[in-house]
Amino acid sequence: MGRIFITGSSDGLGMMAAKLLIQQGHQVVLHARNQDRAEEALQANPKAEAVLTGDLASISETIDLAKKVNKLGRFDAVIHNAAVGYRESRKIMTVDGLPHVFAINSLSPYILTALIEKPKRLIYMSSGLHRDGDSSLNDILWEQRNWNGFQAYADSKLHNVLLAFAIAEKWKDVASNALEPGWVATKMGGAGAPDSLADASLTQVWLASSMDPEVLKSGGYYYHKKPRAVHPDARNTGVQERFIDKCAEISGITLPE
Repeated sequence: MGRIFITGSSDGLGMMAAKLLIQQGHQVVLHARNQDRAEEALQANPKAEAVLTGDLASISETIDLAKKVNKLGRFDAVIHNAAVGYRESRKIMTVDGLPHVFAINSLSPYILTALIEKPKRLIYMSSGLHRDGDSSLNDILWEQRNWNGFQAYADSKLHNVLLAFAIAEKWKDVASNALEPGWVATKMGGAGAPDSLADASLTQVWLASSMDPEVLKSGGYYYHKKPRAVHPDARNTGVQERFIDKCAEISGITLPE
């Protein structure tokens, strides 16, 4: 059985994935934004090994979270599940002066990936909306464009795929994959979402724990455990490198080779 860390696991798909992995006998460490959410996370999954706190909207708190993870030792898998949705009708800025959606959805997975000791598997939660993302990366911080919450979310989900594929290219000893759960009735997806909520967390659980030969590959993108087409520029190594470079510049953290 493995040790698995899941960001954003106090509710939604992260909480559901944690529950399934614990039922399978894995040691699961949860993550919540603050202590109140941490207590909720443990109430939902009382058999979790631990719950760590950190606000992923803050670069310093994300760095501290990585340190907390490393203090617990090496993990077999890290699931980058935490995200905020596409309903931010105005541009919310973080303490670091970054758009809220970018800080949580795009930059925090990069920082955690760079700083957490390399696990055997990395799983990045994307979305089918990533295909609408802007691959030019010309205005990644929304300094020139008029704010559009939907587009900011789509961009961030493309960033997740770019990061997953970049890691697959760079770290040959790590299986790095991305997935889309479908449009499901979570707090983010909304009550009217049409896809199966019960099935939505199964793919991240599969990628984190299965010995299926498909899972042991790297650089895949999946929906309901099946490969799915990605944004036409997602496998462009030049675009991947540009995203990595921008994250390094913004965060001051270099991705290890």
